[in-house]
Amino acid sequence: MTKFYFIRHGKTKWNLEGRYQGAHGDSELLPASYQDIEYLSEFLADVKFDKAYTSPLKRAKTTAETLIKDLGQDIPIVICDDLREFDLGIMEGEKFSDMEARFPELILAFRNSPKDYHHEIVNGESFDEVITRTNNLIKGIAKRADGDENFLIVSHGAALVAMIKSLLGLKIADLRKDGGLSNTSVTILESDDFGNSFSMLEWNNTSFLHKKNDPTDTI
Repeated sequence: MTKFYFIRHGKTKWNLEGRYQGAHGDSELLPASYQDIEYLSEFLADVKFDKAYTSPLKRAKTTAETLIKDLGQDIPIVICDDLREFDLGIMEGEKFSDMEARFPELILAFRNSPKDYHHEIVNGESFDEVITRTNNLIKGIAKRADGDENFLIVSHGAALVAMIKSLLGLKIADLRKDGGLSNTSVTILESDDFGNSFSMLEWNNTSFLHKKNDPTDTI
């Protein structure tokens, strides 16, 4: 059985400010995020990981490196461009509220009705493009897996939702039906047929963080 532990990066300054980061924008992890990552490592302490894969964006890469250090395991880490966040074009760096005022239908579609999201309006990336690059990566890892292996996958909120839900076989229209993912959350999928199919064991688990979720934690 191959298991994938999908981790959304720790909370950043732009997350707190309600800004789109996307594939090119980035901001530092908040100081409190390092404590959250330590809590995450305690939650995952009994899992022996074979390899970690992370987005190259600093907020994800720092989360991955900090988590591996806190776990105290010698886990090989691979930086994968395919795990980067959605390219959100002209929205990157802008506040959610400003984009909602400027593109109300577009933002509503991005968050709630992906089949109606017209990425070309903001010169961004489509759901199909994100699904293709992320699914190819995860299915490739599962295909090459040898026996019972556990993999850490550190990425971003919007990309992870599209990635995970499509791996489970959902259509684009249904990707957001369970909402988004919170910072430093864990979602676990497993495959017993080398990536031909996946089943979900946990979704957006943050119980180990010892705090109530704030609206700015989830996207």
